Amino acid sequence: MDKLVVLSGAGVSQESGLSTFRDQGGLWENHSIEEVATPQAFEKNPEKVLNFYNQRRRQLLESKPNEAHQYIAALEQYFDVTVITQNVDNFHEQAGSSNVMHLHGELLKSKSVKNSDKIYDQTEDIKLGDRDKNGDQLRPHVVWFGEAVPMIPVAMEICKKADIALVIGTSLQVYPAAGLINDVPKNTKIYLIDPDPQVQAAENLEIITDKAVSGMKKLYNQLIQSE
Repeated sequence: MDKLVVLSGAGVSQESGLSTFRDQGGLWENHSIEEVATPQAFEKNPEKVLNFYNQRRRQLLESKPNEAHQYIAALEQYFDVTVITQNVDNFHEQAGSSNVMHLHGELLKSKSVKNSDKIYDQTEDIKLGDRDKNGDQLRPHVVWFGEAVPMIPVAMEICKKADIALVIGTSLQVYPAAGLINDVPKNTKIYLIDPDPQVQAAENLEIITDKAVSGMKKLYNQLIQSE
């Protein structure tokens, strides 16, 4: 079974109703990154940051995966699929993907501000004063801008073994995640699904200029016909 590595970003969840930075002119629901998605923001105004992620968590719990997530999950019938996602939602898992790595954390989890290894399931709002059993404040289990991305070395090793790579829902502009495509073997076929691609087609790169759902449907049919 060929190993298919999927690199997914916010665009794959957009058709489920979740906001993306890219389509908001650099704003996230009218907030700048610096206001709500950095360690400095949390230090300056933790309540504002917690409220922002509480709203996003509520939105996630009211939303569902879309057909793009479902097509990716269905590819497991034909390929050894690993999904490496920048997304903090759990739509890939809900759709049935069994091997998902979250580079930037998970919105439905929280962690201690003192120890990032202390991770907890989190479906309710996080408030100031909500503490773990050690008495430490809880924060969202997300990687903020300026923080290390601990799963990158593991993701790099996975990409090095890819027979096929699929990039969907990400402009590949945010590092270090954007660098993962460079770890894919030289002759590996790469598919990019993007309604507004910022790159040109190359020898091993096929671009599907479409949104996630319609683009993924096309690619799914193309891939299974080749099997």
